[in-house]
Amino acid sequence: MATQTVVVEEKNDAIDRQKVCPFLLRVFVSSNGSHHKPSDYSKGNTPQNELQIYTWKDATLHELTQLVKEVNPEARRKGTKFSFAFVYPDLRQPVYRIREIGNTMTGVKGPDDLKTLGLLRLNIGDYLDIAITAPDTWNSGRKGYSNNYNNRSRPY
Repeated sequence: MATQTVVVEEKNDAIDRQKVCPFLLRVFVSSNGSHHKPSDYSKGNTPQNELQIYTWKDATLHELTQLVKEVNPEARRKGTKFSFAFVYPDLRQPVYRIREIGNTMTGVKGPDDLKTLGLLRLNIGDYLDIAITAPDTWNSGRKGYSNNYNNRSRPY
């Protein structure tokens, strides 16, 4: 019997940040739990709440979450959800499109934490839209969860 050798190649998305110049990523944050509408980006307009981040294509969603938390104290609470989306111009029509790319949560490791901008196919010039949802907001409507335990009717 012949032995077979399997060579596994790992694609390394890492960038030497000492040698590669960062690019400007315009980030628009919404604290109401939903993304901005595509029409908010039309005709040269952009939403009000803008962060300008100089970063690289190997930046992860977790890394971007940490940067947003530095300037947004309300987002530091454990359980706060961050929903990420790219906003990009449609090449066939004069409108913008939104593509959701992942979610992170403060204090909880998740499957999207290590996704990089490069792997998610960010084009330089695209915007990043982040919808932040406070922990007491996103679980209040879930079945079986209640934020007020005193309103239960007692059977006796």
